[in-house]
Amino acid sequence: MTNLDSIYKAENYVLSTYNRFPISLVKGEGSYVWDADGKEYVDFVSGIAVCALGHSNPSLVKAITEQAQQLWHISNLYYNEPQVLLAEKLISLTGLGKVFFCNSGAEANEAAIKLVRKYFYRHNEAGRNEIISFNKSFHGRTMGALAATGQAKYHEGFAPMVAGFAYADYNDLSSVEKLISDKLCAIIVEPIQGEGGINLAELGFIRGLRDICTREGIWLIFDEVQTGVGRTGKLWAYEHYGLKPDIITMAKALGGGFPIGAMVVADKVASGFAPGDHATTYGGNPLACAVASAVLDIVGETEFLDKVKARGDYLVQSLKDIGDSRIRDIRGQGLLIGVEFSEEVGDLIKLCVDKGLLLVGAGPNVVRFIPPLNVKEVEINKAIAIFKDALKAWQSN
Repeated sequence: MTNLDSIYKAENYVLSTYNRFPISLVKGEGSYVWDADGKEYVDFVSGIAVCALGHSNPSLVKAITEQAQQLWHISNLYYNEPQVLLAEKLISLTGLGKVFFCNSGAEANEAAIKLVRKYFYRHNEAGRNEIISFNKSFHGRTMGALAATGQAKYHEGFAPMVAGFAYADYNDLSSVEKLISDKLCAIIVEPIQGEGGINLAELGFIRGLRDICTREGIWLIFDEVQTGVGRTGKLWAYEHYGLKPDIITMAKALGGGFPIGAMVVADKVASGFAPGDHATTYGGNPLACAVASAVLDIVGETEFLDKVKARGDYLVQSLKDIGDSRIRDIRGQGLLIGVEFSEEVGDLIKLCVDKGLLLVGAGPNVVRFIPPLNVKEVEINKAIAIFKDALKAWQSN
């Protein structure tokens, strides 16, 4: 099928829940993808921070092929070896206690919301069921994760929202203190707000949240769905702060493109769930777990993470060297970079796509750069050249 054939069929048969670009991608290799008409693109979206090792990575192809020849799915009524081995690996890499596997970031956050409430219910404090989240946050599209999301535009039309969430201001501990009560059970925070504009949490803010949670006897949840698995130059973004959360949620890069999510929790809070309290049919299936183990084997290496940081520094400097007067700020960590402009960037992103560079926004004024973690300097140079060309065309509009 051509691009037009795919678009026509999608418009007729696929529910319209996305504003899609008018291209149909059919092939990928490394940091490049090709559409149905044969046009090449530099992919700095990576499936929205999912394809951590690029497209068609040989190690991941090998892992999924070998597992597919043995066992795909058995449900969680039985044990399966790839799941057990992946859980052991995640516990070793986080120093926490137990893992719950699911299929997406929203599901991981949904599990965390249920776990912290059920923990206090099981400890005869059912009234402790409120969670503090943050304005401009994003935690997913399911009803619980959506309620945790501190952006009204995502809530519109879905009332009544799940109750029990309060929103503080990001990087403002005083606004958190004002929301503390004896009903509180947890605080959920992104170390970098992705959809909210690539906003970085300050060191004092995160350490203050840790102190508040310890003082109040509540749980600190780190939503690392986008930042986890090497995206910031460390395996987990919480490592930048010299502390450990009680719960980490992850997905996106964990499967390198294969759907998998996980909630990793400290032993104490793990006691909140008993058999029957929460479940998922597909979560932790052998295929997903085999691929995720292969991803962690590669990304977890110190040398690999050092390269992520170096490539991120190179990308930031390359963006700074552009010197466009409309750029207000360039911020991020590792290979999660946001470029904030003085005007809305939708047309700029479309121009980039037309010229062969895939980018995504992070709010109306921010362009997000999230290439594969193993991106090469030559690919960064190519992306920057296209971006500069698009900026010139945008200038003339």
